[in-house]
Amino acid sequence: MNGWDGDGVRARIREMAAQDPGRERFGADTHRYEISPPLPESEIRAFERAHGIDLPEEYRSFVAQVGDGPAGPGHGLMPLTAARPEADEEWAVDAEWREDRLPGRLAEPFTLTEPLPGRIGRPADVLTPGTLMLAERGCGSFLRLVLNGARAGQVWELDPDWGGFVPVSPGFRTWYTEWLKSPLKTRHTAGATG
Repeated sequence: MNGWDGDGVRARIREMAAQDPGRERFGADTHRYEISPPLPESEIRAFERAHGIDLPEEYRSFVAQVGDGPAGPGHGLMPLTAARPEADEEWAVDAEWREDRLPGRLAEPFTLTEPLPGRIGRPADVLTPGTLMLAERGCGSFLRLVLNGARAGQVWELDPDWGGFVPVSPGFRTWYTEWLKSPLKTRHTAGATG
C-alpha cells in the first residue's frame, strides 16, 4: 500500500487545526497546520536524478499525493525541493536542509547498521550521509529518513547531545500516521522544551 488518501490526510490536518485554534500542540506554532500542494512527478524525478537516489516510496508518494510539508511531526516537515520561504542563515534546521543537498551527500551510504544511543562523541554530520532530514524536534534534534542500505525507509532521530542516533519508526507512513492520530499534546506537556 504505497498510495495516500491525500484528501483524507488534508481533512484530518484541518480537523487538527480546528481542535487547536491557539496552536498549543507542540510544533503547531511553526507548521501552523498548513500543507503545501503536492509536488509534480517531474520535479520529484528531477530531484532524485540530481542526487542519484530513489526516495523511499512511502515518502515519495506522500509528497506526490498529499503535499510537500510543512504540517507534520515536530516543527513540521521540511520541503523536499525548495528551501522554506522563511529560511534563515541562523536556523539550524535550514543549515541541515542545505547540507543534505550538497552534491553526492544523499547518495552516500548510510553507515550505521545498529542504533547509536547516548551522547555522540563525534561530529553528527559524519553519521547523516545517506539520510534526508524530515523535521526538527527542537534543541538540535532532527528526524531523518534513511535512504539506502539495510535500514532504508526507516525514520531515525538524531539527538547528538542526549539520545544519539536511533530508529523511531519502521517507515515514513507509520511515523506520519501516528502524528495524525495522536491526541492533542500541548508544547507544555509534550516533553520537549527546546
